[in-house]
Amino acid sequence: MTASDHDTARTLATSAGELLLQVRARDSADATARKTAGDAESHRFLMDALAAVRPDDAVLSEEGADDPARLGAERVWIVDPLDGTREFSELERADWAVHVALWERGELVAGAVALPAEGITLSTAEPREVPARSDGPLRLAVSRSRPPALVAVLSEQLGAELVPMGSAGVKAMAVVRGRADAYVHGGGQYEWDSAAPVAVARAAGLHTSRLDGSPLRYNQANPWLPDLLVCRPMFADQLLGALADTA
Repeated sequence: MTASDHDTARTLATSAGELLLQVRARDSADATARKTAGDAESHRFLMDALAAVRPDDAVLSEEGADDPARLGAERVWIVDPLDGTREFSELERADWAVHVALWERGELVAGAVALPAEGITLSTAEPREVPARSDGPLRLAVSRSRPPALVAVLSEQLGAELVPMGSAGVKAMAVVRGRADAYVHGGGQYEWDSAAPVAVARAAGLHTSRLDGSPLRYNQANPWLPDLLVCRPMFADQLLGALADTA
């Protein structure tokens, strides 16, 4: 039996994460060597695995050369072999991830975000139900190392609490897991930074869009995406309105 695309995304993200844990456990000389090995070995694993199980599909990976043939393909896997390389290199941190998503004929149709250091993978194979929200201020997931000025302004305007954490995937999954109410990113990312997180967030019923409310588009000639909003639907209008005011 051929595995579904949802199962394939989940299996590959999980297996790449297990490989990264092995890389991390080695006695690497320094953090730089750990980062380099993690990026390279996870990328190689995912490329080999996709070539074996989905040989007719194109692939866009952060660590690979961009093949323009993907623009004419009907199915493209968009992967980030190691999201949060800095956090991965710091052995005490768990906020890094592996992203595996499938784009087909204009839409994200499957995705998985593995959080290897926590031993979990969130995916479209088994969409999560976002936990009920407790009372309190709006919680915005934000980069721990490069918090954008936009989010600081938004936080002040809305009386929101900033929740710092590592990788883009971890921040988006914090909303899925009920640990934050929104992830607002205005500093630009690449498609592989958000494709899998967006697929998983959508499957969980969350709002996903550009900061002006327009759709997120993937498998573009230029894989750069300027901004991103992932949030509970109940806050979408409020956040989009506030973002419009700060533009």
